[in-house]
Amino acid sequence: MNETLYINVGQNIEVHKKEIFLGDIADLWCQDKTVLAKCKAIKLLTINSDKNTRSVISIMKVIELIQKMDSKIQVTNLGEADFIIDYRIPHKPNHLMQWVKTIIICIITFCGAAFAIMTFNNDGNVQNIFDEMYFLVMGYQPEGFTILELSYSIGLAIGIIIFFNHFKWKTMVLDPTPIEVKMRLYEKEVNEALIQNANREETEIDIH
Repeated sequence: MNETLYINVGQNIEVHKKEIFLGDIADLWCQDKTVLAKCKAIKLLTINSDKNTRSVISIMKVIELIQKMDSKIQVTNLGEADFIIDYRIPHKPNHLMQWVKTIIICIITFCGAAFAIMTFNNDGNVQNIFDEMYFLVMGYQPEGFTILELSYSIGLAIGIIIFFNHFKWKTMVLDPTPIEVKMRLYEKEVNEALIQNANREETEIDIH
């Protein structure tokens, strides 16, 4: 009697071991627990490099390995047709360096956002618009800072906080933040480019 093995592999799997087995990178399910254990123990490849490396593998190669082990197993793929094994050298996290990088990124982002807002305000001539609005309501030209600039500044800050929704201790909605969405889209496009380049250059890893 043939056994059906269901396999689900993500587009990019990060690993920290040089000996990579099928159970390390894929979600597997089979009614026969013995078959499931054997499939999880299938060795896919060994990382020979001492550097961070990426390997593109076709699910067809994985199915071929499973069929070589036991030709009676019927494999149903529920995941990606091609996937990336991203080997990262294990190391202890440097919390000080992480904080330094975070502070630097925050400073750069703050300065860039401030410059973009000021440029937009100058292009839109916001100051003159506020002066005109103030004159229409009050009947005389403003002298210096007014309630309009104050309201605009507070409203802009609140709008950014609500829109980006990036304060983890109290999120306003369950949806991912716009930054997280853009990061996921970027990661997906990078993975697809790596897979397409490997297919075009015929550099997929042969795991026979």
